[in-house]
Amino acid sequence: MLKTILDGRGKALYLVPLKSLAREKYTEFKKYESLGITTAMSVGDYDSPGRSLHDADIAIVTTERADSLIRHKAEWINDVGIVIADEVHLINDSKRGPTLEMVLAKLTQIVEDIQIVALSATISNANQIAEWLGAELVRDSWRPVPLSEGVYLDGRISFYKDGKNTPRRINRTRREELADVVCDTLDENGQVLVFVSSRRSTVAVAKKLAPFLRRYIPDDVMLQLSKAATKIGRAPSAPEASKTLARLIANGAAFHHAGLDNQERALVEDYFKNNLLKVIVATPTLAAGVNLPSRRVIIRDYRRYEPDRGSYPIPILEYKQMAGRAGRPKYDEYGEAVLIARTEPEHDFLIDNYTLSEPEEITSKLASPRAVRAHLLASIAAEMTRNREEIDSLIAGTFFSHQFDQWEINHHVSSALGFLEEGSLIDTSSDGSYTATPLGKRTSQLYIDPYTAILFRDILSGTDSHSIIGILHLLCHTPDQPLTYVTSSEAEEYEIAMDDYLDELMIEPPIEESPRAYAEFLAQVKTASLLQDWISEKTEKDITERYNVGMGDVHRFVQSAEWLTYAASEISRISNAPSHIPFLHDLRSRLRYGVRSDILEFVGLRGVGRVRGRMLHNHDLINLPDLYKVPIEELARIPTIGTSIAESIKKQLGIDIKLTATEPDDLIDDDDIESMQTLLEDFGA
Repeated sequence: MLKTILDGRGKALYLVPLKSLAREKYTEFKKYESLGITTAMSVGDYDSPGRSLHDADIAIVTTERADSLIRHKAEWINDVGIVIADEVHLINDSKRGPTLEMVLAKLTQIVEDIQIVALSATISNANQIAEWLGAELVRDSWRPVPLSEGVYLDGRISFYKDGKNTPRRINRTRREELADVVCDTLDENGQVLVFVSSRRSTVAVAKKLAPFLRRYIPDDVMLQLSKAATKIGRAPSAPEASKTLARLIANGAAFHHAGLDNQERALVEDYFKNNLLKVIVATPTLAAGVNLPSRRVIIRDYRRYEPDRGSYPIPILEYKQMAGRAGRPKYDEYGEAVLIARTEPEHDFLIDNYTLSEPEEITSKLASPRAVRAHLLASIAAEMTRNREEIDSLIAGTFFSHQFDQWEINHHVSSALGFLEEGSLIDTSSDGSYTATPLGKRTSQLYIDPYTAILFRDILSGTDSHSIIGILHLLCHTPDQPLTYVTSSEAEEYEIAMDDYLDELMIEPPIEESPRAYAEFLAQVKTASLLQDWISEKTEKDITERYNVGMGDVHRFVQSAEWLTYAASEISRISNAPSHIPFLHDLRSRLRYGVRSDILEFVGLRGVGRVRGRMLHNHDLINLPDLYKVPIEELARIPTIGTSIAESIKKQLGIDIKLTATEPDDLIDDDDIESMQTLLEDFGA
């Protein structure tokens, strides 16, 4: 990247699969500012051309954001001289793979003589990827910290390397066998990552390990951990999972999964990086995330359960990703990846099928109707492809084309074009050229599935009536909205809810369709109910416990629903269904802040969230003019407000008043604390 930039051959575009990796790389590359090289990052807002990236020498973006920038025809894309595709093995991922593949194909078509550097630690058919990209294969077995892979059984780890078995004895002194394997590393001042198959297991295993860690943590570190714990679990309305995490952190352990909110995840990762936390128990999602190396990685569970598939062994590729976390550069002279076996046959199976095996070959996942139709619409809307010949040329630049037979490729392309034309997202002229309709163009810019746009158009243009639960369920019925899962014990509850909502739902339940479609419909009803509770100001504790989700899940559901609400308003505008737009705008704001309509004015102020906004309203302050008129001293006395927030509110309203107090104004007595706890616990009830 530096050579490309300093030689004047253009800017660098760094592609990452995850937002967390983007932030990590941004921090890493900021050091080049001393050379006069600027770095910028963009991971959100799919409806903008990314002007903040225009002047940067290094632009770090998620693959989806890069795809969005190409759709918006960002001019600076033509100035890119080099693309780094980090974790390129994710082409094998059914969700992220097609977008990564198409972004690389589009960039090679848009930018002449662009240089591509694709990075991965775990590709067995790397030669195929190199051939596809027209790239030189650089294969290197060097590792900054040597890695040993082994299997544990009955007090012994068998490490296999170069055909030799090097056993390591583990002292069995504790009731928990896993604790012995963990403490064996802690005895040598190492850290441990433990991978398990489910969120529930992360919590259960972390609880079992925490009591054994105290002897490894100095008193000054224990004090730091205690302070960190209070940041997470102190609020009375905090979810029980957050309080559990806080208790574990105070003892030197933590769990990590997608249900954590951003603050919790960042704290756990930072404290582990700084060697304050000794053990993290995680789901495999961590293996694809930020760089969190440890002396020893323990893969306790090599099987995964999915409702549609049952229990099955994880791919070797996934195991290698987890194993690759072992060994901390600058700290460790070696790293160890250890699978846990229960029996001798299982021990032999794990050695043969994981430690001594190569990862599976990477295959293109672009051969899915949803992926092909979305990316073809994007290329037509951006005027990259105007006819079938140009479409075939674009597809010829994909890994999909490199791996699959031509007849199969033609079938997928023709089916996708038929879908887009039938849905009035593209028009075909008499000479066979394609153009995107206004609806198709906006669909591509909004970065939503073409099916979602058609659904919004057909439903919203067909009626003037709507309700909150009806619209929320409509959002959840799209393929773009992530859903929570309905367990068998919950099915009856959401069948009753579905019946209660029946008159308001804009989609008919699939009574006569497959059991899978019916289960998904119930999941849509459950997720819509969760979103309704969120905008009704139910507490985080109530929501997470009622729906058995983490706050990270809630934030993910809400952010997606907020974007889809905006998309629905845009589709309504284009489809001549304007009666829905004011309602959708209001709903979008409510989703963003998690509030009822009556305090939307308040939460738009900096420092005033859903709790403070409701507190202001409960003290007979109804709108901004009321806030303008209320004396600042009176405003500051309202629980949760205080001096600094009161001054900030007044300044935002154009009144620059300093509140002077004869006593320290932010001190709170025991009665105030009890009063505020009561208010917070009652909040949303």
